[in-house]
Amino acid sequence: MAKIEAKLQQMGLALPAPLKPPAGLKVPIAMVKITGTHAYVSGHAPLAADGSLANPKGKVGGELTVEQGYQAARLTALAMLASLKRELGDLDRVTNWLKVLGMVNVAPTFNETPRVINGFSDLIVELYGKERGLHTRSAVGMAALPFNIPVEIEAEVEISK
Repeated sequence: MAKIEAKLQQMGLALPAPLKPPAGLKVPIAMVKITGTHAYVSGHAPLAADGSLANPKGKVGGELTVEQGYQAARLTALAMLASLKRELGDLDRVTNWLKVLGMVNVAPTFNETPRVINGFSDLIVELYGKERGLHTRSAVGMAALPFNIPVEIEAEVEISK
């Protein structure tokens, strides 16, 4: 078993099924686009094990707490890792996490978006270590996100051939 997948298993974590879009929604994009040694990863949402959008939904700082947002960002990391595994065949092919853009669905005065997106970053660094997992990042608040999801995250990673 690959090292990253073994770590996930040791942590009691499982990768979700592919995204099941809400009824009537077409998603005419690549979840992962590879060019040379870079993989560009489309915005991902927190997913349940079956690939449906995970609950709870809502605005962080409103209906949701920072901790619920953190957990949503962690689920989003698992969804992104699942897409990378499907595209690359092996998560160990990710040699460097380069750039992450974390978007948080926020209540009007909420300004703790970095604490929410840490749910994503903490898991990636725990899995890949600081040398490969530490990345540049933006964590911004949004007035709304699709289907009232609490976070959406996209990334750019370096991969081996």
